[in-house]
Amino acid sequence: MTDTIFALSSGAPPAAIGVVRISGSRAGEALITLAGALTPPRHAAFRRLRDRAGAVLDEALVLWLPGPGTATGEDTVELHCHGGRAVIAAVETALEACGLRRATAGEFTRRAFAHGRIDLAEAEGLADLLAAETELQRKSALAMAGGAFSRQVELWRERVLAASAAVEAVLDFADEDDVAVLPDDFAARLEALEGEIGEWLERPRAEALREGFRVVLAGPPNAGKSTLFNALVESEAAITAPKAGTTRDVLTRPVAIAGVPFLFVDTAGLRDEAGDAIEAVGVERARDELGQADLVLWLGDEGGGPEAAWEVEPQADRADRTTKAAPRHRVSAVTGQGVPELRADLVATARGHLPKPGEAALNRRQHGLLAQARAALADARSVRDPLLVAENLRRARLAFDAMIGRATTEDMLDALFGRFCIGK
Repeated sequence: MTDTIFALSSGAPPAAIGVVRISGSRAGEALITLAGALTPPRHAAFRRLRDRAGAVLDEALVLWLPGPGTATGEDTVELHCHGGRAVIAAVETALEACGLRRATAGEFTRRAFAHGRIDLAEAEGLADLLAAETELQRKSALAMAGGAFSRQVELWRERVLAASAAVEAVLDFADEDDVAVLPDDFAARLEALEGEIGEWLERPRAEALREGFRVVLAGPPNAGKSTLFNALVESEAAITAPKAGTTRDVLTRPVAIAGVPFLFVDTAGLRDEAGDAIEAVGVERARDELGQADLVLWLGDEGGGPEAAWEVEPQADRADRTTKAAPRHRVSAVTGQGVPELRADLVATARGHLPKPGEAALNRRQHGLLAQARAALADARSVRDPLLVAENLRRARLAFDAMIGRATTEDMLDALFGRFCIGK
């Protein structure tokens, strides 16, 4: 990371303003070349930008931010230019002529991680924040990016270090009576720590928040699944027709309702004998979707759906419909009857299965490492040999270190920072 990099960090031109960020040891030199001199640190200044030949590029506000107290931990410059395509292109060309390199996706944030400005969990939260599309996603990602989980991990790690110190005292000074055995409350302290970690492991996962609460509409052909699907997503996403077997494949649509992310899934009508080979494939895929659903809306005969499915009586506007004795909802996607109530019920249910607003949620990687730490603590409680206790506590510390990036791999970092846009 010795190169000095630059990138457009604002929206794609044309725009009112284009912000070009520069980070690295030659950032100040580049500012001197373009603006004639360094400006007062951390104060916006109006400057005329020129290329190396002296030609005027633009008139801009510039910021000189000397490191290490910057977002990346390096010397940083921001050029707030006019946001036209030609202006941005000219400024970028001038920066390349100064020997600077265009940044790759996520490179600014990766430098922040490398210089200790953020840890790995905060970087993952920032990636989720940039991808957030609903209020729940934003609040959860903001909690993670703000270090809520990282601070918790540090507290757990300190308690494990204290336990390790007690074990080391036994190993190093076993001939001294006052430190020859572990403290009486040693196992209880580890058990309490296990319990706290277990509470975090039982929380709803970040993937559920990112992907949305998965609602599958299922039932026989011509039950009204596609029509209800269109009403729920408020779009003519699915083709509807009186002919059975119109829906041949799985159709998904992400939707936010009252700030809650959903993924609605329309499926082929379930029946034992499909009309043709293509419909048979659709039926098989529909059955697969039932196993992946967070919730199934069953529009078929009462009691015929999967366990815990909601009984929905569709087509309530039709006199010839098949009625249900105790449906959770009676709806007509044509007239709108019952649809608002169904949507409200879905929102309330989804909220109970997703992270609470502002609560940091663990992703798959973090969840797996935290489970490893809890298992290591359980092993430490179950053995009597101080050497084995120490080794298990070391395993727990390594898991904590991996969570916040003290120990990680380049491949994992490449995958994470590749999620960011260029300029971030």
